[in-house]
Amino acid sequence: MTPERIARLRQVLDRRQPDLTVVTDFVHKQRNLSAIVRNCDAAGVMDVHAVIGEEDYRAFRGTAMGSHHWVEVRRYAALEQAAQPLQAAGYQLLAAHLSEDALDYRDIDYCRPTAVLLGAERRGVSAAAERQVDACVTIPMVGMVSSLNVSVAAGIIIAKAQRQRQLAGMYDRCRIDEQTYQRLFFEWGHPAVSLFCRERGLRYPPLDEEGEIEEPSRWYARVRAGLAPVEEHDCE
Repeated sequence: MTPERIARLRQVLDRRQPDLTVVTDFVHKQRNLSAIVRNCDAAGVMDVHAVIGEEDYRAFRGTAMGSHHWVEVRRYAALEQAAQPLQAAGYQLLAAHLSEDALDYRDIDYCRPTAVLLGAERRGVSAAAERQVDACVTIPMVGMVSSLNVSVAAGIIIAKAQRQRQLAGMYDRCRIDEQTYQRLFFEWGHPAVSLFCRERGLRYPPLDEEGEIEEPSRWYARVRAGLAPVEEHDCE
């Protein structure tokens, strides 16, 4: 990798926000999911929790590989599988949903660990999801339309969270743990080799100061000989 490429990867990793995330509740349209993922990457969000069917996920993944490389999309069959672990970990779960007691999205403290829940554009979040969230938030509207496209709403709320966190200095220091940092640096810098390793359960080879694989010929020879260190990786 060039020095410029290394600097760019580290610059992005240093600003990732491990406690800000998005949950989508059966948002099926590929263009909306892809746009949400791009919004997340732009604000330093590391992952998206997508409650979505297997067929819809395969179609979405095929159209979102660019952003998908930088933001991990975790998929679930039911909302509870995504929401409950986040709430148990201390996240406030906020549904972008127009309800009688919905709060103005600008009045929320996004410096807290936060998960923003977005429902499908026509039906919004389900009644069960509304009962599960900590609060509903809404974007005030002064025109004739009563709602925004789901990806647009996501971008507005995430941008507000980003602004709050910037003012609080949360982008001024690296906030992800060292192991995650090094894993992502390798996967972003060497996507083909990282895929090769994950498919075979191999530990990633060490990198030198220039971000290149140390003695690549020797490492590949050890792989062919079955001598490379083995380590399980999540292939999702």
